[in-house]
Parts: sequence; C-alpha cells; structure tokens
Amino acid sequence: MPRWQRFELLVLLGLLQAMAPVSIDLYLPAMPQLEEIFHASAAAVESTMVLYLVGFAFGQLLYGPLTDRFGRKPPLYFSLALFTVSSAACAFVPSIGWMSVLRLFQAVGACGGSVISRAMVRDIFPPSQMRRVFSMLILVLGVSPILAPMLGSYLLLWFGWKSAFFTQALIGTLLFLGMHFRLRESLAHDAKRPLHMATILSGYLSLIKDRTFMGASAVCGFSSAGAFAYIASASFVFIKQYGVAIENFGWLFGSVAAGMVAASQINGRMPHSIPLWRVLRVANLVQLAAAALLLAAVLTDFGGLPLVFAAIFVYIAGQGFVFPNGSTIAMMRHAEMAGTASALLGTNQFLIAAVATAFLGGLANPAIPMALVILTCAVISLTLNYLTLGPRMESSAAP
Repeated sequence: MPRWQRFELLVLLGLLQAMAPVSIDLYLPAMPQLEEIFHASAAAVESTMVLYLVGFAFGQLLYGPLTDRFGRKPPLYFSLALFTVSSAACAFVPSIGWMSVLRLFQAVGACGGSVISRAMVRDIFPPSQMRRVFSMLILVLGVSPILAPMLGSYLLLWFGWKSAFFTQALIGTLLFLGMHFRLRESLAHDAKRPLHMATILSGYLSLIKDRTFMGASAVCGFSSAGAFAYIASASFVFIKQYGVAIENFGWLFGSVAAGMVAASQINGRMPHSIPLWRVLRVANLVQLAAAALLLAAVLTDFGGLPLVFAAIFVYIAGQGFVFPNGSTIAMMRHAEMAGTASALLGTNQFLIAAVATAFLGGLANPAIPMALVILTCAVISLTLNYLTLGPRMESSAAP
C-alpha cells in the first residue's frame, strides 16, 4: 500500500473512531448552561451522557453481525445517516428528556463508525502491525478531545448551545461523503458470514467463552469507564467547582487529551519484544496510583486544582497504553469474525462506562463522586488484568 494511501486510510478510520468523542466533547462546555435553560438538575443533564453510552454500547451488537454479513460499507451508510439526522434534531428539543432520547439515537448512529473501523483494521493489517495501527488511530482520535471542547467553548460563547449539534451534523455529513468516495470495502466476498440467529449467537458465545478476549475487553472497559466518569463530570468540576472560565475549559480539557495522544505514540513505537500484556499491566498500575491521588486531593483539598488536574492527566494518559494493547490482545485472535469481535469489545467498554457514570452526581462537590468512580474502575481493571491476562493467555490459541 503506498504511503499516501495508508495515511488517508488511517485518517478516515481514525475519524470514524472519533465520532464518539466528538459527539460527547463538543457539547461538554454547554452542560452547566443546559441545566439552567431546561430547568433541570445536574443529574438530569448527565443522564444525556448515560443514555448516550447505553445506546453506544448496545448499538454495537447490531453492527457486528451486519458488517460480517453485508460488508463494512453498507452498515456504515446507515450509521452515518442516523448520526447526522439525530445530531441536527438535538438542536430543536423542548426538554432535557427529549434530548436524552435523541442522544440515544445519535449514539446508535455513531457507534457504527467505531465497530466498523476496528473491523477494517483487522481485515487489512496483520496482527504484528495492529498495536502500531491502533496507536496511530489514537493519534487521529485524540485530536478530537483536544479540539472539540475548545471549539465547543467558543461555539457556546458566540452562537449558543445549539451550534454544537449543528456542527456535529456537519461533521457527520462530511464523513458520509469521505467514506463514500475514499473508503474501499475491506471484507472479502468469501469471508462474509451468514446472518442467521444461530450463527450470531454462536459467534458471540465463542467470544464470551474466550477468557483472554473477555479479560482484555473488560480491562479496557473499566479503564475507559474511569475516563468517561471524568468526561461526564469535567465541566461541572472545572467550571462550577473550581471556577474555570468557559473559554479556558477547552484548553484545560484538551491538554489532558494531548497527554493520551502522546502516550499512544510512545506505545506505538515500543519494541515488539515488550509483550502487550506487560505494557497493559504497568499502565493499569499507574492509573490506580493516579486515581488514589485524585481521591486524596479532592477529599482533603490539598493541592487544589493543580493536583486534581495532574492526577487526571496521568490517568487519562494511561489510556494511550491501555486501549491499543487491550484492543490488540482481544482482536488478534478472531480474524474470521472481526466485526462481531469488534462489536462485543465496544459493547463491553461502553456498557461498563454507562453503569459507572450513572453513579455520578448527588453531592455538592461533583469532584468526589468522580474520583470515587475513577478509583473503583482502576481497582477492578487492574484486578481483572491479573486474573485473566498474562504471557500464557495472550499467546494461546483462540477457542
């Protein structure tokens, strides 16, 4: 594959992965304002995030078998169209309840890009290159949480909260066109799997029985759940609790995302002699230490915003090591049903995140439940790492 074509492919796949963070991060600065506009509680506003994560989790189970049966592109047309229409509709909601419903549909549209782009990576690249490819995707993926909150902050100041959703609809339209004209079908015709309920259930059952797959996906899921707890609480913690100005929130949020991008590029350039499971375990240990420091900082108020920011920065940077290595361990053993494996991997990740974020809110200081959820997720992620992963499990054949 020519260098320019490889670059174009990685950018497109990375942008499809980025649909989730864009549709989450772009409206983050407006969340405290939505609380006032719709006369809703902080918990009700955060429910728009919870339902989004639920839709993103279960929607992926739909796309997995479809993309293994009909190819990668046909389901992608549907997902991008649904995302674009529901994004525009969010700008016209009369209540926070209706926004939650439309965010659910928006998530079902957005999750197709995540499932199908991961499956295409498995179609196109050999396992020896997947860690580096997933790290490159994070480079593209990571730009969105750097730029989206900054853009969202200025859109809120200049044009109001509705502009965030109109912008998401525009992004969906551009991705639809880019996918149509520049992305080729990657699934070979003879590799398509029949769309029968027995085949679908058999595929998911074989993945559930694979201890390494489930272990890697759960480790990624709980680690990511801690990150989503931060994302859902960030605007309330930084803007309301610590008094950060709206125009500065995007810069603060973006710098945290930049740490994840930098970590992912370090991960992609690590020697192949270093086992995936070992890198993943060290990253989990670092995340646990950062989460414990974060909880201590918010409970004692020692160090104030700088220490809270530093602890969050280290935890999120750890995702730059967790996601590529965990995804590679899970996906490398299931080339024959990459779409189904990608779907279950994403479902586990976002379902765990939805459950975790449901425990946010309810206290005057929003940083306390955020820190508690992040620490709990870090403990569970590391525990599952030790129980399910290691050199023997990573190298053994899939069932």
